[in-house]
Amino acid sequence: MMTFRRKQVVKRLRTFIALAAVPLFLAACGNLGSSSMSSSSGGSGKSGSTQLTGQTTDGDYEGVIKSGHYQTSKSRGVTNSQDSGNTYNLKSFENGMLGVSKKVFSTKKYVFQEGQYLSASTVQNWLDRKSKSNPDGLNPASNGSTSPNKRNPIYIQALEEQDYMTQKDNKLSLSGVTVGIAVNSVDYYKKTQYGATFETKISKAAGEAYAKKAANTVLQRLRKKSALKNVPIVIAVYRQASNDSLVGGTFMAYSNNKAGATSVKSWTPLGEKNYVFPVESGSSSPNSNDESSFTNFKTQVENFFPNLSGVTAQARYDGKNLQGMHVNITVQFYSQTEIISFTQYLQTAAQKYLPSGVPIDITVSSTDGTQSFLARASGAKKFTSHIFNSY
Repeated sequence: MMTFRRKQVVKRLRTFIALAAVPLFLAACGNLGSSSMSSSSGGSGKSGSTQLTGQTTDGDYEGVIKSGHYQTSKSRGVTNSQDSGNTYNLKSFENGMLGVSKKVFSTKKYVFQEGQYLSASTVQNWLDRKSKSNPDGLNPASNGSTSPNKRNPIYIQALEEQDYMTQKDNKLSLSGVTVGIAVNSVDYYKKTQYGATFETKISKAAGEAYAKKAANTVLQRLRKKSALKNVPIVIAVYRQASNDSLVGGTFMAYSNNKAGATSVKSWTPLGEKNYVFPVESGSSSPNSNDESSFTNFKTQVENFFPNLSGVTAQARYDGKNLQGMHVNITVQFYSQTEIISFTQYLQTAAQKYLPSGVPIDITVSSTDGTQSFLARASGAKKFTSHIFNSY
């Protein structure tokens, strides 16, 4: 069992890390596209004036605005009930789906639209256990046991859809779909309604195998929808991090299913993994140079300003290659001028010590909230910053 002191540290660190406001991997939105077009496929089946958000970089998807409104997801955030939860899993799940989608649907050709074909009620039914009252449940029926090692656990925790459109003759049409299936590494449950929380651990192999089997069922169900019969459908499998983890989960594999396919033929493995810097004693990161760079940055920052509660980072890797980093700094300053000076110093120190060539953001927080934010896009040399003034 985790000690009380460690629980408090984990809780505090998670709170401050969650304040990072700009995900490294989400599609960014630029200025609104100036042209209007008629959408030929928009979930509801109704056509209307459609605009695009524009791109900030070639590596981002443009988004869809229909009749003056952004097309929000019909089922985003629907999950199985879990105690506490890990606040990083949802963002890692969504951001990772975008990364997988970019391997198949080019940002130069495709336009991103939030999922329009799976309703919240449909996703909830799929995520529940299979039963007489819910034959569509993707999770196994309860076997009646409450023993951690004998009960049938909840394998699939979340399921999300992303749509990808193409434009032709000033019309948008659905040209691809990505569906993410998130499986638990730990299934948290109670034996009685208000009782203690117990855990059933799910091995990576078992979770991945269960999700891949469920993927065939999901693909067949999607094909029954007229709009999804003849478009490529990517299905990606994600492993959730445990509730006490300081990072989110990662994607394990994906399958690109051609238009009309009703069964998954093959899977492409992914080597993604998240790490927390500084790395715990006895562990190591895929790249010692990245670890040393962060250690040097942390040392310089702590030496320059003594009133710090902590300097940590979340680093995402694909194999041994760093994909991006969230740096989180907790301060105890009481002066606006200190925050300004500290942020100015961070711009110089981050550029000098942190790894180059990858997107990095830095959030400076206190008990009063976010004090300043710095970011550098992939390939950029300098960090931009913003200081949040209190009036």
